[in-house]
Amino acid sequence: MKKIVFLFTLSIISLSGMAQILNPVKWTLSQKQINATETNLIFKATLDAGWHLYGLHIADGGPIATSFTFAKNKNYALVGKVTESPKPVSAFDKNFNMAINWHINAVYFTQRIKTKTPVTTVTGSYEYMVCNDKSCLPPTENQFSFEIKQVKASQKTVLNSTKIAVKDTTAKTHNTHKKTIDTIKIPQQTTQAYTQTIPPNQSLWAIFLAGLLGGFVALIMPCIFPMLPLTISYFTKKGGSKLKAIQLASIYGLSIIAIYVALGMLISVWFGSAALNDLASSGIFNFGFFVLLVVFAISFLGAFEITLPAAWVNKIDTQADKKGYTGIFFMAFLLALVSFSCTGPIIGTLLVQAATTGSRLAPAMGMFGFALALAIPFALFAAFPGWLKSLPKSGGWLNSVKVVLGFLELAFALKFLSNVDLAYHFDLLDREIFLSLWIVIFALMGCYLLGKIKFAHDNDLLHIPLPRFFLAILVLAFTVYMVPGLWGAPLKSISAWLPPQTSQDFDLYTAALTPANHPTKVEKKYSDKFKAPLNLDAFFDYDEALAYAKTVNKPLLIDFTGHSCVNCRKMEAAVWSDTEVLKRLNNDFVIVSLYVDDKTELPEAEQYVSTLSGKKIKTIGNKWSDLQAKKFNTNSQPYYVIVNNQEKVLNLPQAFNLDIKNYINFLDSGKLAYKTQQK
Repeated sequence: MKKIVFLFTLSIISLSGMAQILNPVKWTLSQKQINATETNLIFKATLDAGWHLYGLHIADGGPIATSFTFAKNKNYALVGKVTESPKPVSAFDKNFNMAINWHINAVYFTQRIKTKTPVTTVTGSYEYMVCNDKSCLPPTENQFSFEIKQVKASQKTVLNSTKIAVKDTTAKTHNTHKKTIDTIKIPQQTTQAYTQTIPPNQSLWAIFLAGLLGGFVALIMPCIFPMLPLTISYFTKKGGSKLKAIQLASIYGLSIIAIYVALGMLISVWFGSAALNDLASSGIFNFGFFVLLVVFAISFLGAFEITLPAAWVNKIDTQADKKGYTGIFFMAFLLALVSFSCTGPIIGTLLVQAATTGSRLAPAMGMFGFALALAIPFALFAAFPGWLKSLPKSGGWLNSVKVVLGFLELAFALKFLSNVDLAYHFDLLDREIFLSLWIVIFALMGCYLLGKIKFAHDNDLLHIPLPRFFLAILVLAFTVYMVPGLWGAPLKSISAWLPPQTSQDFDLYTAALTPANHPTKVEKKYSDKFKAPLNLDAFFDYDEALAYAKTVNKPLLIDFTGHSCVNCRKMEAAVWSDTEVLKRLNNDFVIVSLYVDDKTELPEAEQYVSTLSGKKIKTIGNKWSDLQAKKFNTNSQPYYVIVNNQEKVLNLPQAFNLDIKNYINFLDSGKLAYKTQQK
């Protein structure tokens, strides 16, 4: 009964939303003569109560700023830039979780033009985005045209405000896919979904926790652990009192945090936000990361040490002898340098992970977590020096920690190599080969922990400590867990790290998942390059899928995904594989999976210049990434949207969410809205 009431209520909301196309901003275009050759072009925006229009200058990570584009014409020149009046207010926008400049009620945008002929036509377009406290509308682009006649200054003629006809580019059809991609008209209740970009809080917290874990691991490395009691003893003796020792240790810890956070910020500044966002799908960077992590792994296994130039260390060492807080800061700097052979691979791995999230703050957040884990023990042991007696003594176990991390770095590196293999369709590292390598790596790690393998810097293992023994059990159990994956077992706990199930040659699991509906029996575009997960009958081209959805009278489920998308694999393995979800996907929808990071080049005739980014769209991945950004103002994956035959969004799109019940409700509400519109 509750489910029926829920669906009925949702259908009423959907109907009410679709009955009204929101248009909370009205534009009036006018011109004002300044002198014989100069004219102000004025764009006035009047907003409905409760709505705000974003200003001309918006920071990275925010909404689409209002912008104006003027067609190049030798008959006129722009004088200065577009101005806005009144000045925008700065307020916190909970849609984007940041302070943003915007206008309410009304705003005037003005561009001065200097004409060179008696009669001049000025054309162009302007783009804007409006929100209220509950939702946002997708960015809208309008075209404009002014006809300017030069008037002699002696006449002192001022042209009164004259309304100009505005042609809306969103009226174009989507099928051409040439230089523009239309904005979908959306129901009122679904507009908030278009403000969802990469979930920054979730990503940043994950990076912070990864950094924190990395810092604690670095703390027990042979380059840092032995320095802990020595440094605390120095602070205790130099301070003369417990309070002073705590103060010195705290300054030392804060200096560590400042140094590593500065390193993270330097990475962000060096690459920039746009480059960071492209790293996850860049084949060159992914292969570079693979090589880098393999080098780190070899270093941890004892082949060589990664060290910084001795001159750097010596120079910082002389600065550390200074008195006062400056000397304490350089002591922290010295720690960062001399411990680089141990911490470098950990920091490098962490920065690689942070960079590929695409968030400008991620490298700094990761380094903050790493440094915090290093800094806390110094302050705690300075406050409670008696705790030092409980620390284990330095010994061969410290090198064992390095070797175990070397095995993990080697396994982690394969993920980046897999990303390259999938994006470029090399088909060299399929699921069986990947799993075989992981099984061997973790089996060798288990043998190492049991003392069956010895590396160059290892001491003789006379007996196996209990912690090491239990860790060996866990590693070997994990190894056994992966073995059924060679025959297609889904391995849901690690599916996000593995190549997709579709790359498996011998798959007993998926073969049993026979679709409940009949295949389309049509040859699908790009079917030679992509395979749908779980034996689903999916398309890989948007236009083709939309056309087929019209013929079979079913809603279209758009699946924005990627080869390197970890969360996409999680959703497919944990949510799409559910019996109820799979039944609905097979029977109730036409599915189109659009890979936004695929590197296959488009035919020359299908390449175009994006109206959103201004970049040339050359690959399949570029095409679908541009479509997602233009239509839905988001670039995160996975992202699921249900539309009808007229490309209208039927319910609230979904992102990464492992709640199966939530996804079933998403599918059911989309199906119900589609049926309601057909009546």
